[in-house]
Amino acid sequence: MPRHSETSVPRTAGHASPYAVARWCAGNGWPVHPLASGRKTPAANCASCREATHRPHQCPCHAEGKWCHGFHAATTDPQLLDAWWRSNPTLGVGVSCGPARLVVLDIDAHSVKVPARDRLLPGIPIHESINLDGLASGFDTLALLAALRGKKSPADDDSTLRVRTPSGGLHVWYQAPSHGPHYKSSVGSSPNVALAWQVDIRATGGYIVTPATRTPAGTYRALGTTRIPALLPSWLATELHRTGHPVNNLPAPSPHPRPTNAAPARKQAHGLLEPLLAQVEECASAPEGTAFTEKLNRAAYTAGGLVAAGHLDHTQAHDLLTAAADAARPHRHRHSSAVISSALSAGASRPLHLKGRL
Repeated sequence: MPRHSETSVPRTAGHASPYAVARWCAGNGWPVHPLASGRKTPAANCASCREATHRPHQCPCHAEGKWCHGFHAATTDPQLLDAWWRSNPTLGVGVSCGPARLVVLDIDAHSVKVPARDRLLPGIPIHESINLDGLASGFDTLALLAALRGKKSPADDDSTLRVRTPSGGLHVWYQAPSHGPHYKSSVGSSPNVALAWQVDIRATGGYIVTPATRTPAGTYRALGTTRIPALLPSWLATELHRTGHPVNNLPAPSPHPRPTNAAPARKQAHGLLEPLLAQVEECASAPEGTAFTEKLNRAAYTAGGLVAAGHLDHTQAHDLLTAAADAARPHRHRHSSAVISSALSAGASRPLHLKGRL
């Protein structure tokens, strides 16, 4: 069982269906989007979007529940997950790392020429006295960085989710602190922003392939028994700051006009949210088996849409969700806070306008 989710995925994740994995990810507050069947790339846009040029956030398909534009369509909405994977069971699963506040180290083991030593760990001079014989992959450069800092290589960190890729690489998943900075994605070959050679960073502006996704080259398989990302180690956070990964200017949400008659709209918003909050609070009657995380995720996702549309205040929505979660699971405040923050952010990408709904 995952450490903080009542929606489970089998320990032998390679046998789980894409739909089960998508529900498990969403239950943990991680927005997901479909990958093309048998591939690690996003499912294709619809014909209209392939022919028309527009920015992802302006895509009309998202309001219609379609998955155009890859991770920009990622969601935790159970109804969309049902619609996407029930009718297309062979689609793979990708997680949008930014809204999920995930920082994933994508360690490559490609057989390519090793660059000069000043390109192995950008910003860190490697003295000529250090023997680099045998260095050939991201596993080596990450181990070198960790050794220089007196730490264990993240590739060997069995306290967090690690996923072996079909090409022999490794994905090491970490959860960024809820009140810390967002981090940008990068590639290990970048001369500007890179953590280490052949170590990509999957974060804001990127996605990660989930365990159990199958390609002709093989299946992405979780290692060991840990299925939940550990908190991003402070020393790695320091290295990400050093290499310019924090995102200091996240784009502000698109403005949405507030309803002309605000009071009735707010009443409608509370009428829509209150039953979902009640479902969360009802989980207090049983310690487990109540799908608490999924219910909290659904309530927070809905609240995010209401906030984005101007029907609710963000602080008020956050407080209502926190109160309901703490009433049901007072000992899991940290987990609940992570789910609430992630789902509120994901819901804000799809404003929920109430005119004519109630």
